[in-house]
Amino acid sequence: MGLCNSKPSPKPNPYAPPEELQHNPSPTQSKKSSTNKSSLSSPINGVNTNNNQEVNQKKKDEKVEESVKRSPFFPFYSPSPAHYLFSKKSSPAHSSNSNSTTPRRFFKKPFPPPSPAKHIRAVLARRHGSVKPNTSSTAAIPEEGNENENGAGANGLDKSFGFSKHFGNKYELGDEVGRGHFGYTCCAKFKKGELKGQQVAVKVIPKAKMTTAIAIEDVRREVKILRALTGHSNLVQFYDAYEDNENVYIVMELCEGGELLDRILARGGKYTEDDAKAVMVQILNVVSFCHLQGVVHRDLKPENFLFTSKDENSQLKAIDFGLSDFVKPDERLNDIVGSAYYVAPEVLHRSYSTEADVWSIGVIAYILLCGSRPFWARTESGIFRAVLKADPSFDELPWPTLSSEAKDFVKRLLNKDPRKRMTAAQALSHPWIRNYNDIKVPLDILIFRLMKAYMRSSSLRKAALRALSKTLTVDELFYLKEQFALLEPNKIGAITLENIRTALTKNATDAMKESRVHDFLASLNGLQYRKMDFEEFCAAALSVHQLETLDRWEQHARCAYELFEKDGNRAIIIEELASELGLSPNVPVHAVLHDWIRHTDGKLSFLGFVKLLHGVSSRTLAKVQ
Repeated sequence: MGLCNSKPSPKPNPYAPPEELQHNPSPTQSKKSSTNKSSLSSPINGVNTNNNQEVNQKKKDEKVEESVKRSPFFPFYSPSPAHYLFSKKSSPAHSSNSNSTTPRRFFKKPFPPPSPAKHIRAVLARRHGSVKPNTSSTAAIPEEGNENENGAGANGLDKSFGFSKHFGNKYELGDEVGRGHFGYTCCAKFKKGELKGQQVAVKVIPKAKMTTAIAIEDVRREVKILRALTGHSNLVQFYDAYEDNENVYIVMELCEGGELLDRILARGGKYTEDDAKAVMVQILNVVSFCHLQGVVHRDLKPENFLFTSKDENSQLKAIDFGLSDFVKPDERLNDIVGSAYYVAPEVLHRSYSTEADVWSIGVIAYILLCGSRPFWARTESGIFRAVLKADPSFDELPWPTLSSEAKDFVKRLLNKDPRKRMTAAQALSHPWIRNYNDIKVPLDILIFRLMKAYMRSSSLRKAALRALSKTLTVDELFYLKEQFALLEPNKIGAITLENIRTALTKNATDAMKESRVHDFLASLNGLQYRKMDFEEFCAAALSVHQLETLDRWEQHARCAYELFEKDGNRAIIIEELASELGLSPNVPVHAVLHDWIRHTDGKLSFLGFVKLLHGVSSRTLAKVQ
């Protein structure tokens, strides 16, 4: 739920082909408001096919294809959800006024593969209290189609939030500047006090729209997150929340510079590498801050970043925490939320954490650098299949003209395996971006998760990780050196549990208490009575999965195995290895571990060494059993 900072004005759909721009000039259809709460925003939700138009569909599809090919700036774009998800009408893809319907699809088999979109729409319908999500042909988000303004069906719900009820005493409400499905945004002014006359943005959420307990809890949690997340320059400033019998009022900083999306459009869809770096540094900084506090945004996209002023170099602010949630360091979320083109694969699999935000940042980076979306389709199910199965193209212009570091940066953000994806803090350490404007790498919550796994590992696995850490290059050590320095080691260059506790306290906000980050320290109690030097820290805090994505991974592994052979490898029987790995007695250890040990001398083989670095996965056990 972001903030709109200016009156909506007619402007083209940024990702639509030229023909669609001609057929859809109405400003009411592109009216945007950052009050949007886009639980997989249109076009993810709702398909409303007009049967009367199916006869001409094939010709229209051909015209659209031709117009896409002719587009000089957006050759691979499909219509953006940004300009339709805020209007009361449905998007052109689903509206009878748009002279377009869902395109026909032809399959080799009699039936198409099952679509994740159907399941997601059902989940969203339950979340927002919709009984018949497809009965309204005029609603962009189907679960909102049957709501009435009096909050029908919401009887018995407690809509009292405990916020102050004196909004009118402190603020003078001005003109509406944007409208979404869950509310609208207005300008307002302080009536009195030191800030008298200062303009703010007020998001007004009618209580009649809160038709489910989940919707009420979403509003409550949004305010809690905005209150708790304080102190970052790239985060929209929160003033206070109010309520009366009809509405909830969330008062925030007014950003008058427009959306990042507007700037992308003004540049013809492309940024230079240096200009893209300036944007990415700000996005990565605020997202890494949120992740350290235990907050995952879950709806990062260009529309949810606003510039504070019209100045070209004005500061960028993250907005719209309506879908955000607190997440513990080891917790996985399963709510399916976000926006179609920016949703991470693991979100569709219903098991994700902060890495999902980094995927969305990767999509934004791809758009900034080349002006097109990495995953394209005309239907919501097609978008999901592309996200799950397709790889983004780096062969079309302008990618061949961009630096190899820029391409590597985007590829490592868009890795479909969240374990292999960079974190936001790691992205700030990437060679493409780390030398830009004296960047300060923030503390990364990932190192504590990796240290926890290391502390619980067997002596054999610790020896393997120490061998691997000795093969790291200067570039790969940069991030680890920055993280170690942030833990403020003592004079002899070692850290203890107290160093970690102090570093977390120094960076803490109230959000960190909600996400119980400090409780995570209990898993590092082994450091309470001993010290960890930098060499051991590198072994503890390196990510084997991320190293595997590098071209030189095979070289890393071979060199590490040679070191392990000299210093850590020893003869071991399968039962002892199973005990070292903590396998339960019912696991068929000989079937799982038989190829881990050399038959000649009973020591770990190279294959066993690589598998030991990862540990035994549940997937491996499932295959055997």
